Amino acid sequence: MWIIRSQGGSLLPLWFENHIVAIGWCSDTSFENLKKEKIKKILIKKYTQNSKSVPIWASICDNFVNKIKNNDYILTYDSASRIYYLGQIIGDYKYNNKIEDSHTRAVKWFDKTISRDLISNETKNSLGAAQTIFRISTEQTNEILNLFEGNNIKEKNEAEIIEDNIQFSNDLLENAKENLKDSINSLSPDDMEELVKEILNAMGYIAERTKKGADRGVDVFASKDGLGLEDPRIFAEVKHRKGQMGSQDIRTFTGGRNSNDKCLYVSTGGFTKDAHYEAERSNIPLKLIDIDDLANLLSIHYDNFSAEGKSLLPLKKVYIPIAK
Repeated sequence: MWIIRSQGGSLLPLWFENHIVAIGWCSDTSFENLKKEKIKKILIKKYTQNSKSVPIWASICDNFVNKIKNNDYILTYDSASRIYYLGQIIGDYKYNNKIEDSHTRAVKWFDKTISRDLISNETKNSLGAAQTIFRISTEQTNEILNLFEGNNIKEKNEAEIIEDNIQFSNDLLENAKENLKDSINSLSPDDMEELVKEILNAMGYIAERTKKGADRGVDVFASKDGLGLEDPRIFAEVKHRKGQMGSQDIRTFTGGRNSNDKCLYVSTGGFTKDAHYEAERSNIPLKLIDIDDLANLLSIHYDNFSAEGKSLLPLKKVYIPIAK
């Protein structure tokens, strides 16, 4: 079973009327008989300003054109009514330039629908993934099919729905935190230094990256006046690697600093216990920042990022219900 997004349900009338599902990338070009790499080349040529997104889009289009098979189930969601619709693929990929989203698959739509409130929280989490098209597990497929067939349906009372929603919100928040850390980890070392610079600028300092080769262990420097004449003077070392940083790394970094300097040591791989001990006993004011700290600082100060900083790591604010 595959999830196929319908733009919140806005595409459903078109899909139901024409007995199809459809996607819209490169609507002026047919993907018939094309494999993933060829589709990717077409997308790169069409969307030159979105090069980072092209590999993801190519995978989505490849799923639609080549991976989804006849008789596979598809599931789509109408967010306004909070209802899921089920269909079954009955035709190979076809290009139809008479409709806006011209890449189509023929579908037999079933009459029955199911409410989102009937679905387990675990499956809700999976169905809420951001991709336009993705396949769900056999266990979740069986749950959905059982619900559509009227099996294992237990209407929930208001208290149960509220409790489920609270748990779902908590799960969603935890998943968002982990996804944010995944995105931070995907940055290059240079982009990681840029991220630290953006955080310091967003906190009200004037920060700049230092020149390579003569930084003496400092990757980002910040101060209130941007010249380093006003306190605090902040020196940041940024290590973007899997391994933890140890006590010797901390000593090397603080060894060339003055007692009035304020120091940050950023390590996405974290720190050893000895490194934390070394930081606590340091005569230089020093803060160790791991990836959890980075994600937290990013969440707090992202609104004050520059346009360049936001393009470095695009994020969208989402409001999640919390327990009263």
